[in-house]
Amino acid sequence: MNNSTKILEMKDVSVFYDSIQALNNITLEVGEGEVVALIGANGAGKSTLLKSILNIQKPKGNIVFKGKELTKMSTDKIVASGISLIPEGHVIFTSMTVMENLQLGAYHGDNDEKAINNIFEYFPILEERKEQIAGTLSGGEQQMLSIGRGLLSNPDLILVDEPSLGLAPKIVNDIFNILVKLNKEGYTILLSEQNAKKSLEIANRGYVLETGDLVMEGQADELLENEEIREAYLGGKSIDEGGN
Repeated sequence: MNNSTKILEMKDVSVFYDSIQALNNITLEVGEGEVVALIGANGAGKSTLLKSILNIQKPKGNIVFKGKELTKMSTDKIVASGISLIPEGHVIFTSMTVMENLQLGAYHGDNDEKAINNIFEYFPILEERKEQIAGTLSGGEQQMLSIGRGLLSNPDLILVDEPSLGLAPKIVNDIFNILVKLNKEGYTILLSEQNAKKSLEIANRGYVLETGDLVMEGQADELLENEEIREAYLGGKSIDEGGN
């Protein structure tokens, strides 16, 4: 990790689904102001790891956020302490309007006009669609709404789960550009993503999960050029060779 202050530290964290172990003694950390990529195939345990931070999936081990142990806290108190999850599949309230979704997102944060206007600055299309029923938005617009709603809780740490899932390449680029902008404005991001190339390109560091085990970690640029990572996740080519 760089010289930034640790904002999140997980130590020997395991998660079980009945008798099946989904995470095996995971130890990782996120520094304040970083983008940390969590890469791995579908089913590797990435979503489980993010949910364990919020105590949605009950973890064994230690998870410390800004000096506070999270494993004994309720999910709503963890969210109120400064962590927001942008869930996989742009989960929104489809029968409500865009504005109503944003107002719900402000439940733990600033439920005022200024805060929502800040979201509209990030996502002008949402202002245009603010009275539209959220379920009628495109997939990319729904993902933008999901991110915007998460930001309204004033998080110190954003957990982003598979933001590219099911989206066209151009929309994926737009979403990742937004994540870069958010990071430049001071947000710390832990990003779970199957698209290793896209996530490592915007990250400071990365961790690789395989079937619940942490098998590799390092600086993002080093992971991009690592032969094992290239073979497993980048089609066998380095970024300079045009791997996808």
